[in-house]
Amino acid sequence: MNQLEQNKAIVLRFNQEFIEKGDLQAFEALVAPDFINHTAANLGLPGGREGVRDFIVNVLHAAMTDIKVDIHEQIAEGDTVVTRKTISGTQTGDMMGRPGKGQLTQLHIIDIVKIKNGQYSDHWAQRSVE
Repeated sequence: MNQLEQNKAIVLRFNQEFIEKGDLQAFEALVAPDFINHTAANLGLPGGREGVRDFIVNVLHAAMTDIKVDIHEQIAEGDTVVTRKTISGTQTGDMMGRPGKGQLTQLHIIDIVKIKNGQYSDHWAQRSVE
């Protein structure tokens, strides 16, 4: 597997193991200690690794059940992976100002992730919710 494929596999593992399953061991293995989430301020979260962990655990998993991540496409160049994906699940709790009513909720996301030494080092995202 070449470096671009390895970087894409790291992003895929993050999505499957941490976002879908909430596996904190995967998070610890895949996110660098000096990770910067450049989009965190838009959500009122800290910009370090704690902010992304807390969003997935305390916002996403607290508000949604049966979370599924569908990767629509990934593009890798150098140390950067761009992923277009949808996170979906049944929203049972309040999330990002939307009350939970047991309905299907989908987050459409384009992520840009920089990988250094096999870990997420930087992240930017554009998302919409329906």
